Amino acid sequence: MRKIMLVCCFLLGLTAICRAQGGGQRMSPEDRAKQLQTTLKLTDDQTGKITAILKVQATKMDSVRTAANGDRTAMRTAMGPIRTAANDQIKALLTPDQATAYQKMLDEQRARMQQGGGGGN
Repeated sequence: MRKIMLVCCFLLGLTAICRAQGGGQRMSPEDRAKQLQTTLKLTDDQTGKITAILKVQATKMDSVRTAANGDRTAMRTAMGPIRTAANDQIKALLTPDQATAYQKMLDEQRARMQQGGGGGN
């Protein structure tokens, strides 16, 4: 009985650690826009427009997730162009300095993803 309780506690602790590291949770478009506003020093107008872009992107991504029915390869293939289009629209709203900082953020996120560390998106 003790061993079963110990295993249960271990699994519960492991689950808590994974959740604390953001495992599987996606930020809302509003939260992502606020994060960009802080990081890139966006104006309120830019933030509103970026929020709208991110909402459209999220809707399209959810549709892809549903249609792919768990097929990760299909999701990755379909989501690439959606992500690229949203990033291009966002960059068009930014000043040159903001666009450079945004591209740097994207590059760092891509590097983390390739190393298997996740990106928080």
